[in-house]
Amino acid sequence: MKYFVHETAVIDEGCKIGDDVKIWHFSHIMPGAVIGNKCNIGQNVVISPDVILGKNVKVQNNVSIYTGVICEDDVFLGPSMVFTNVINPRSAVNRRGEYSKTTVRKGASIGANATIVCGNDIGTFAFIGAGAVVTKKVPDYALVVGNPAKQIGWVSEYGHKLNFNEKQIAICPESKQEYKLENNKVSRIK
Repeated sequence: MKYFVHETAVIDEGCKIGDDVKIWHFSHIMPGAVIGNKCNIGQNVVISPDVILGKNVKVQNNVSIYTGVICEDDVFLGPSMVFTNVINPRSAVNRRGEYSKTTVRKGASIGANATIVCGNDIGTFAFIGAGAVVTKKVPDYALVVGNPAKQIGWVSEYGHKLNFNEKQIAICPESKQEYKLENNKVSRIK
């Protein structure tokens, strides 16, 4: 075993856990879950069957990742954020075969107490503010906040708000990477 599991965590048979993973207090990893190398699974986290986490995913305390969710590499899931996987749940109606899929693309961050309504993918390096309720697809590099979540800008790969000049070019203040805004889409150009 090339990963750490706290003695209070429950790891079911049939899951795959990569190297250098840390799984903390009272967490539960269910059968069929796949956890990539260097992930950190915080306290009181549930990872349901068939969930896929890429490499270096950081899952903070009190997060449940339900069947149908895929997180690509370098995703950050903030404390107590929520995924759903059924659009119209009812206690008396079994909808196990109707789970919606949600993909969180590479490098995206989801803030504390945010809710992601199922079927709404989160774009590459997007940033979901704390407490936001996402009810539609989020574009790459988008900054969204509020309930329902609304886009208020764009962010760099380092998580800084981008300020575009008259040529629609922005420079990240930390990394000095350059970005272009064209046709309401952002791409990194340097």
